[in-house]
Amino acid sequence: MDMPTVSDVIRTADPQQWRPGDAWMAGGTVLFSYGSDTLARLLDITAAGWESLTVSEDGLEIAATCTIAELFAFPDAAPAAAREQWPALGLIPLCCDSFVASFKVWNVSTVGGNICTGLPAGPMTSLTTALDGVALVHSPDGTSRRLPVTELVIGDGRTALAPGELLRSVTLPASALRARTAFRRLSLTNLGRSGVLVIGRLDEDGTFVLTVTAATKRPVQLRFAAVPTRAELRAELDRSIDAALWHDDVHGLPEWRHYMTDRLAEEIRAELAAPAPPAASAPAPPAASASANTPAPKEGSL
Repeated sequence: MDMPTVSDVIRTADPQQWRPGDAWMAGGTVLFSYGSDTLARLLDITAAGWESLTVSEDGLEIAATCTIAELFAFPDAAPAAAREQWPALGLIPLCCDSFVASFKVWNVSTVGGNICTGLPAGPMTSLTTALDGVALVHSPDGTSRRLPVTELVIGDGRTALAPGELLRSVTLPASALRARTAFRRLSLTNLGRSGVLVIGRLDEDGTFVLTVTAATKRPVQLRFAAVPTRAELRAELDRSIDAALWHDDVHGLPEWRHYMTDRLAEEIRAELAAPAPPAASAPAPPAASASANTPAPKEGSL
């Protein structure tokens, strides 16, 4: 960690205290990993006292300071009514495991930090976009605004946050949490960063939602009034994701990401088109993809 220009660390969650040269800090795992030679102050929001997870009739509010460890434990610790009525909670452990990170990282890394980093493979971006998460953002001028997480992460390492804006929380609506879901993830190596992560959702009203992350520079979401045919889904993927949007780095070539997105999207479409298995609430990756969904190891890094 190399941050020689930082002169002060202030414990605050008040956006009006922000000034140029400041950076908001929660877990700080990415900030400390990359370092900085320009930052003057760190604004530590971990003492804000925000409730990590709040259940209401409207859904689940996840504080930006909620750690990955807290979120991972939630499906088992949630109120009985939430566990019974929200089968999409099964996505939480799958997305948390997609970090492929040490339990030590899980205990400090935060949901908000992972989203605000804007990494294509950010699994908290995958989770919250797939479930129609809405971000609450506080601004230095004292105002607040809400926007879908699909509009918050806009590119590789890029977000729609203006200078000084602070992500307060993300709310997952109850309607999405009641949906039936399907999950697929692939990496070029057994314990590597996600190269393709696709999540499907079948809402109670029959709406079919497919969210593509990791393979693309920003989240891409497709929405159909009913489960589409294979041809309809493929055509919409081609229309929604142009060549420039496929991500290209050491974790996968654009051609591979494109091909595997099409393949996994079809697997998800077929799974959700079939009748739901009795008493099945959590999404289950197929045996063929099991090696690509290996639980996180005890040691590793983001």
